[in-house]
Amino acid sequence: MALDRADFYDAELARHNRHLRNAAGVRADDRVLDIGCGAGQTTREAARAAAQGEAVGVDVSAEMLEVARRRSASEGLRNVAFEQADAQSHIFPPASFDLCISRFGVMFFANPAAAFANIGRAMRPGARLVWMVWQSRERNAWSGAIRQALGTETAVSAGAPDPYSLGDPGVATELLSTAGFTSIDFIDVREPVFYGPDADAASNALAGLYLVTDALARTNEQPDRPLQRLRDLMEAHMTPEGVLFDSQAWIITARRAPE
Repeated sequence: MALDRADFYDAELARHNRHLRNAAGVRADDRVLDIGCGAGQTTREAARAAAQGEAVGVDVSAEMLEVARRRSASEGLRNVAFEQADAQSHIFPPASFDLCISRFGVMFFANPAAAFANIGRAMRPGARLVWMVWQSRERNAWSGAIRQALGTETAVSAGAPDPYSLGDPGVATELLSTAGFTSIDFIDVREPVFYGPDADAASNALAGLYLVTDALARTNEQPDRPLQRLRDLMEAHMTPEGVLFDSQAWIITARRAPE
């Protein structure tokens, strides 16, 4: 199951990943920290670019990290490591990273101020930060469309992770400034998310994600009805390149303040 989810996420965000990789501009001797690395695609790419450096991926999911380690080994990467940890509280070696990257992995901290401060302490003075986050919920109608297809009564659960928590540049800027970052900037990325080559593949892949399982767990309908509406939605978004939904993201760039 982890392998399937890993492939799904990498395919879903393939267009976004190109923008993140270009913005990161990993240098050959960089020591890179990848927050919320999942199955490690971005960590492995950083390790390949940092041939004389190192890439460290951090995630809370043991299942996804198992995939990440297996894939790194199969690619023969020797300068990559993965740690199961919560970046909000994990004790990183102080001032040891030149670059911190994240592909949609920094929006879910229970205490983002504490998390960003902790990450900041792990970065060298002048080190770079390049994070990709979703813009506001209103600019990412795909999420609302999926929930509506599953039933209008299935609003987001109280206390559920908010993927749009850093969508407001003012909020993100204040958090990063307080954590000791400067030169904070936002790059607008408008690329579609990819859910599968056809409606059946897309609806089957989505059926196992939290967005759908959470909604189905709280609906009074028989599951086949909302799942059929979900498939119809996927069909409505079918293109020659597969099932695509418009989305908008930010790439946030910043620097750790020099001492």
